[in-house]
Amino acid sequence: MSDSIGIEQLIKMRKFLKIDKKKFGELVVKMRKIQQSFHKKFNIDDLWSNSKFTEVIVANSLNHKMIPGHSGSRDAVDDKGNIYEYKHYKKKSSNHSWTFNDFSDTTIKKLKKTKAVIFAHFDDEVFPPIFDKYISVPGEVMSAYLERETQKIKNTRKMINVSSKQLYEREGYNWVKTNDNAFKNGKYYSEIKEIFLFAKSLEKLTKVKNLLTSNKIWEQIVAVELNHNINSEQGGRAGAHDAFDEFGNEFEYKVYSGNSWGFQDISDDVLKKYYSIKGFILATVDKKKIEVKKIFKVKPNLAIPLLKAKRDERIKKSKKPLRRLQESIATGDLNKINAEKLL
Repeated sequence: MSDSIGIEQLIKMRKFLKIDKKKFGELVVKMRKIQQSFHKKFNIDDLWSNSKFTEVIVANSLNHKMIPGHSGSRDAVDDKGNIYEYKHYKKKSSNHSWTFNDFSDTTIKKLKKTKAVIFAHFDDEVFPPIFDKYISVPGEVMSAYLERETQKIKNTRKMINVSSKQLYEREGYNWVKTNDNAFKNGKYYSEIKEIFLFAKSLEKLTKVKNLLTSNKIWEQIVAVELNHNINSEQGGRAGAHDAFDEFGNEFEYKVYSGNSWGFQDISDDVLKKYYSIKGFILATVDKKKIEVKKIFKVKPNLAIPLLKAKRDERIKKSKKPLRRLQESIATGDLNKINAEKLL
């Protein structure tokens, strides 16, 4: 039996789950209340994006205070005003290393002003996942490390993975175990417990794991609106794309808070794979109010040529190799590709 046949059979075996929209709506109300309470108490207004919730768990155990905001800012500060950056990976992850997605000169320079980079490990073989150990590397050391090690990298994406073995062998920093008492005595502990109970209810209803440790939660909220199921293991053998309907048709989701939808990798191989899906779902959400604002569906045979044309034009105009083959579909493009408005 060939691998491709195996994948087809796995997809056919995948069961469609009819999700109770009323119960799901009640959980979304609960989600809003948790966020409003957290914002009022800690000034964090989006718990559910960019692994922010995971960072809260780290900060809680290390007695740090979360810094509001996401990309472009550091993650936490201690009671002396020292700033920290967090990186994490989970035990069940296929990649047991930490990723710096942008090692530009600016990023490396910023690390010098950081007290330390906390490289965290989560044991997600249990629920709730446990922040069980970490490696703390001073910002100046990590800045020098990246400056030295990235000289060897030729990829245009400016991305580097750092492993625990590398940090020990090259810099002499090793694992430190977290203290269970520190977790229970942390400033965010009562809120974290409430979020864990909410997450357990959410995952029980949807049968989708790890909804709160990625941006998958927003796809799930959109999926319920469309009577779709989210692939729990996206990119795996049983589901190459984000969601599927009761007939087994697959969909690729792009869910953002603005009025354009980004495609991070549009190589020829990726674009070719997109022809196998039923459609692209382009959704706009309000991540503070936790509301779906707009949903559009676009046929692949109309969207893919537009993305390819945009990409090729960008490559043509660029005077140096592009760091990433990425493009976006904007509101102004929707008429050109006959987007169907679903909400």
